[in-house]
Amino acid sequence: MKVQAIHPETPSSTKPVRRVVIAGGGTAGWMVAALMGKLMGKLLDIRLVESEEIGTIGVGEATIPALHTFHELLGLNEAEFMAATQATFKLGIKFEGWKVPGEDYIHSFGLTGKDHWSAGFQHFWLKGRERGLAAPYGEYCLELRAAEEQRFAHLPNNGMNYAYHLDATRYARFLRGLAEAHGVRRIEGKIAAVLREQPGEGDLTALQMEDGSRIEGDLFVDCTGFRALLLGQTLGVGYEDWSHWLPCDRAVAVQTAAVREAPPYTRSIAHPFGWQWRIPLQHRVGNGLVYSSRELSDADAPDMLRRHVEGELITEPRLLRFQPGQRHEVWHRNCVAMGLASGFIEPLESTSIHLVQRAAIRLMRLFPAGGIREVDVREFNQQTTQDLQHIRDFIILHYHVTERDDSALWRHVRTMAVPETLRHRIELFRETARVFRPLDELFAENSWIQVMMGQGITPQHHHPVADLMGDDELSHFLASIRTQVSRQLAGLPPHQAYVERLCAPYRAAA
Repeated sequence: MKVQAIHPETPSSTKPVRRVVIAGGGTAGWMVAALMGKLMGKLLDIRLVESEEIGTIGVGEATIPALHTFHELLGLNEAEFMAATQATFKLGIKFEGWKVPGEDYIHSFGLTGKDHWSAGFQHFWLKGRERGLAAPYGEYCLELRAAEEQRFAHLPNNGMNYAYHLDATRYARFLRGLAEAHGVRRIEGKIAAVLREQPGEGDLTALQMEDGSRIEGDLFVDCTGFRALLLGQTLGVGYEDWSHWLPCDRAVAVQTAAVREAPPYTRSIAHPFGWQWRIPLQHRVGNGLVYSSRELSDADAPDMLRRHVEGELITEPRLLRFQPGQRHEVWHRNCVAMGLASGFIEPLESTSIHLVQRAAIRLMRLFPAGGIREVDVREFNQQTTQDLQHIRDFIILHYHVTERDDSALWRHVRTMAVPETLRHRIELFRETARVFRPLDELFAENSWIQVMMGQGITPQHHHPVADLMGDDELSHFLASIRTQVSRQLAGLPPHQAYVERLCAPYRAAA
């Protein structure tokens, strides 16, 4: 996949990279600082620059299961992390009103049924439904059923696929402690200017601080949020706009007191102007509206959010403006952008923290200790673009495959032209029930199946291998899976009680 480039290729350099400067803290800055410190803290001089006066976005509070990989690399204790960040478990996302108002479905993190090497479980389920032998598709997935029943437990051999809801501000603070323990130095202050080898030319050389000090580096990591102070404003790397596919360009967020036990799933509630999130933590609930400014004004959005939350407001509504899209390059010269500085799709499937994780791990794998080489930069940018475009297509799917027509927003997205890569996947599933996962794509086949069927696609055909099973054999096959799921579900404790028991020792120690 070719990366659109507007700059000459980054020149190769044999200058060793020994000094790394991370501009900006928050989740993105401290994630890369913690990982780099853990892996290379003894080899590098790593400094992170942030200001207490500059607030962080701090609303990326839902995650996906891939975060386990990051935590394993850091050697985190899960219970300690959850106590520190007031985290709960997440088994999926409940989409409410996305197909039509009043109809819901859950996109779970689990596997549904049992696949055959020639065809996925959905083919056998479709045949069973055709013969009147199949229960609803979600009955064959433990994670989905556990989400519905609000149950959770760790099972042997990684028997449950799960992620977390967490307090993003507390998470950044927790990661900061890990990073500093591995030698990362935090510098408090505001950046007054970003300096280059020559005015308007060459690599970055230092951050000029408001107090007059200079922080010099060989490699700079831009975690300055939507401003992209280093990569965008200083180096002039442009931005590819995806708003013609993703028209929501605003979010307003607020925290509320919890009024009920935390379910192990995120709620995503569709509205005529966009959608609303509810993310349950141990001590509170994160809420927000994601909307199109053409459908809802910035002046009206906070009141609209207030009318659709439960519990007393802990914070005042905070407005965020964004443009869906990606930087033409996320690594240019000696600067790598991560988090919001590199691009933003939208919060729908909780991928922002994952993209930071992927970028941080990718930088470690391609770390230019012996000098920045163009071939590494090109590989980094190609892999990043591939990640973003796969996720982009999955997010567009939720909007495009819908039966809603109650506003200009929904009428537009259901009839708009979509990327060819997405159009092909929709047509393939609609006509044949087939889903194929490109190498290293984030969302697996079952994610695509759950969302496409949840949004209203009924495949026209199934694989002929399912026709080879007689009624008795197919009925037994489907019933055995459903029975196994039911037995496992019955042994799971309530989610809230499990979280409280798990975190109790670390609260007592604190």
